[in-house]
Amino acid sequence: MTPKPRRHDAEAARADILAAALDEFAEHGHAGARIDRIAAASGMSKPMIYSYFGDKDGLYAAALREAYVQKRSGEDALHLGDLPPDEAIRNLIEFTLEHYLDRPWFVSMLNTENLRGGETVRAIADMTEVQSPMLQALRAVLARGARDGSFRAGVDATDLYVTIASLCYFPVSNRHTLGAVFGRDIRDPSWRRRRVGDISSMVLAWLAAPK
Repeated sequence: MTPKPRRHDAEAARADILAAALDEFAEHGHAGARIDRIAAASGMSKPMIYSYFGDKDGLYAAALREAYVQKRSGEDALHLGDLPPDEAIRNLIEFTLEHYLDRPWFVSMLNTENLRGGETVRAIADMTEVQSPMLQALRAVLARGARDGSFRAGVDATDLYVTIASLCYFPVSNRHTLGAVFGRDIRDPSWRRRRVGDISSMVLAWLAAPK
């Protein structure tokens, strides 16, 4: 069978550039990233990159937004509304940790943006819309849990989301120092399973309705 030719339309080219940019900005930060390397990694020319994104800052903003969009897409695929409340929370925790571990550029991009004071993410016009579907789904899970007596009432969905993100984020963002100081290898599948179980136990205990 003849190999399928690679698409070279605008959508595919843009996706290739963003994929290369995510790796470049994650590895070198905003200041150290180079358009030359992004062009080489994506197979696109520098003029084409500039025609799509304007300049390095425009490409960085697009890559940062893409990092959030990819995470939201994965969360949407969990279909939390179809699951019992406790299972929905466990699945969200497992997805979050696995996403951070398997896409370390996401954590690096967030670290870079926080070092820059959040200047770019605040300027992305539709970031609230990118975030809102997950928070709406989580509010619905919490409401169902409160109705069936498995969760306490009054839990803020944003606070819960930040708590889950924090518990998953820290070991990945600090993987090198944790490995050196405590000998923990977060790439070990058994560590991943234990960590998902531990975080799930902590979060579900916090959510549990009073006896």
